[in-house]
Order: sequence, then structure tokens, then C-alpha cells
Amino acid sequence: MSAGSPAARRSAMAGYKDRMKVFAHAALDPVVNGLAAAGLRPDHMTVLGLVFSLAAAYGFALGKFPLAALIACFAGVCDILDGQLARRTGGETKFGAFLDSTLDRIAEAAILVGIAWYYVWNLVEMAVDPQRVLRNLERGLLPDTYAAIAILAVLALVGSFMVSYTRARAEGLGLDCRVGWFERPERMVLIIVMGFAGLGPAIPAGLLILMTLSFATAFQRMAHVWRNTRQPGDDSTEA
Repeated sequence: MSAGSPAARRSAMAGYKDRMKVFAHAALDPVVNGLAAAGLRPDHMTVLGLVFSLAAAYGFALGKFPLAALIACFAGVCDILDGQLARRTGGETKFGAFLDSTLDRIAEAAILVGIAWYYVWNLVEMAVDPQRVLRNLERGLLPDTYAAIAILAVLALVGSFMVSYTRARAEGLGLDCRVGWFERPERMVLIIVMGFAGLGPAIPAGLLILMTLSFATAFQRMAHVWRNTRQPGDDSTEA
């Protein structure tokens, strides 16, 4: 395997992600010990993470992007803590894993809907305030710009769901599908970074990257499943 081959690049990226995960877990160990001593359960952190995500979504919808990004950081910490707390307390359950995955999808959807809502609401306000349209035109902001960014947020949401769905569907068929590096942690980091950047070109650029890499990861998983089902009789299962 050459150093520049796709397999080598995937291995290097996986190694980098593993190192970051080890660092994050080590940094949060004291917090996990405190939570365990207080009698908190992993499901509590999962639900708290959802609450933070909904608050972040509300902040994005109001256009308070840096504040929303900060709140999303707390949601991300909770997302790490629930799994770490489950392993520390021996509280890993099938329902806990199901709840975590389900609420993660709701949380991510809420944040992207919040971003889309901000731009849609601006379109609505411009429809009733022609003077605002003129002010935006002076800044080079066409109404089409707001519509395009809102659509980007929706497409990014579809892409993120496809990343999760392709893996879940493959594993439901008994196939391993741990391929593709642009998963939820990477998506959330990108959303947080563009949120801290505030209103401006960082938002549409971030959403475009999020949409592109999400769909690329989903198609990568589709290709992986296709390559691993090219055996006679493997195509007999339908949705």
C-alpha cells in the first residue's frame, strides 16, 4: 500500500480521528468521574445534548450565529460524555445506543433547519419591507442569495441524513459499512466553525462544503456496499 493511495489516506485520517478521540476522552475524564459520582446516567447526557442543540437551533434562527455556535459546543461535549459515561458506569444498553443515534439526528436536523429558517425569514421580511430590499441590494445581496443559502442548508440536511442512512441500511443487511470520514463529529465541527465566523460568506461556503462532503461520504458508502455485494444471491433483499 503506497503512501499516496486512497487506502493509505483513509488509514491516516482514521488514525488522526482516533488520536483526537483519545485526547478528548482524556480531557473529559474528570468530568465523567464527577457525573458518575453524582449518579447521572448516559441517557441524561443524551437528552441534555438535545436540549443544547435545540437552543443552538433557536439561536441560528434568530441570526445570533456566534452564540448559537457556542451553545452547539456544549451539545458536542454532551455527545462525547454520554458514551464515555456509559462505558465508565457499565450502562451501555441497546436502547441507549438507539436513543443516542435518534436524538443525534433530531439535533443535527434542528440546527440546519434553524439556519435555513433565518434566511427564509429574511426573505419574508423583505417581501413586506421594500426598503430593506433596496438596502440589501446596495450591499450586493439579492433576494435570490437568501433563497439559495436556505436551499443549501436543506440539501446539507439531506446529505447528513444520507450518511447515517447508508450505514444503518448496510448494517441492517449484515454488512460492515465503516467507511467515509465525514461523519457527525466532522459535520458539527464545521457548523460550529462557520457559526463562530458569523454572518457573511462563511455560512454559504460552509454549507456548500457540508453538503458536498456529506453526499460524497454517502456515495462512498454506496460504492462500498456495491463492491461487497457482487456475489451471486446477494441482491435478493429489497427495502
